[in-house]
Amino acid sequence: MADVSVLEVLLNGEEIGTLTHVGGDRNLFAFNERYINNPDRPTLSLSFKDSLGELITDIRPTQTKVPPFFANLLPEGPMREYLAGRAGVNASRDFFLLWVLGRDLPGGVVVRPSDGDAWPPEGNHVPDDDSEREPALRFSLAGVQLKFSVVMEATGGLTVPMEGIGGSWIVKLPSTKWNGVPENEFAMMTLARYVGMDIPEVRLVPLDEIAGLPEDIEELQGEALAVKRFDRTDDGGRIHIEDFAQVFGVYPDRKYRHASYKNIAEVIWAEVGEEGIKEFVRRIVFNTLIGNADMHLKNWSLIYPDGRNAALASGYDFVSTISYLEDEKMALNYVRARKMSDLTLDELVYFAAKAKLPEKMVVDTALETVEKFNEVWSKEKSNLPITKEIIGKIEKNMMAVPLYTEQRK
Repeated sequence: MADVSVLEVLLNGEEIGTLTHVGGDRNLFAFNERYINNPDRPTLSLSFKDSLGELITDIRPTQTKVPPFFANLLPEGPMREYLAGRAGVNASRDFFLLWVLGRDLPGGVVVRPSDGDAWPPEGNHVPDDDSEREPALRFSLAGVQLKFSVVMEATGGLTVPMEGIGGSWIVKLPSTKWNGVPENEFAMMTLARYVGMDIPEVRLVPLDEIAGLPEDIEELQGEALAVKRFDRTDDGGRIHIEDFAQVFGVYPDRKYRHASYKNIAEVIWAEVGEEGIKEFVRRIVFNTLIGNADMHLKNWSLIYPDGRNAALASGYDFVSTISYLEDEKMALNYVRARKMSDLTLDELVYFAAKAKLPEKMVVDTALETVEKFNEVWSKEKSNLPITKEIIGKIEKNMMAVPLYTEQRK
């Protein structure tokens, strides 16, 4: 008989289903009867609701990968390889990464072994001797960049928890490839807050003031970016979130090509309403002006403050990517256009029509954002921790965006 391993899936502290690994490296997800029969059940993901809002319970098995909702809880790229290596896990096998990292995932989900912490059959852990395995740093922050969940001490200092579990802040480390990425993101997030967007608290922190960082990253220099987690309360409680790759039920490697900003707007309009759309339009305009070519599906999220009803989560990962790469295209299409230089008043009107949004609300919000951005940028650009070169690249990009130049005439 094939070996079977089971992970329990909890949402906001209540078990709602199981992930099961069976022979042939197949993975099965199923909701439990109590969750299915609960009329007031908390929302795990909009991807598990049909067109009538009813729960989808017929979920297809997956091969090697876990279903998209769970795959998007795991880190990508260098972060995935780093944590998998420390834990002694084959980085290509989602189920076993969840086994290791599932106790501190984004949002309100916890994944834990049904039979305790013993290593599962077929786990393919790398070390022959478990005693040789390094501390796993057991948290999973989805994304590519090296980052850690940390605790803010009473003194104001930051500490990586010894077991890698818990923490209400994220620390994003300097890039080994590009200079000043934490400073860039701090500056863009600060600007966005000044323009009036919902942005979490951010701080720049010298690396030597963060306790508990792994010794093997000590060669990094400079400052890290600390971002207050909006999926955690001050007392460590969890608030459920999902990104739009999860909403649309796609794997992380399709985050740049499955949908457009129009598609995201349609969901926000249906689930959140007017205030959510206004905030969405502000972020689209702002990130176009600063030249952020990386606002893909995983850089937009919904949050469930009451466990059931969605709101647009705080903004995150605002970086002027044109400061490093001359990419004039957004991560996704607005609707019919993708170039930043294609963001015209006409494209916004078309966007509103195709997404069935009130045209005046969309246009007024966009123009107000341009006006406010211009005011804040003129006043604050010299006070931000970015170089004159970056300022110059952002201003060159702004002047190529018709929505900006039209508004200034």
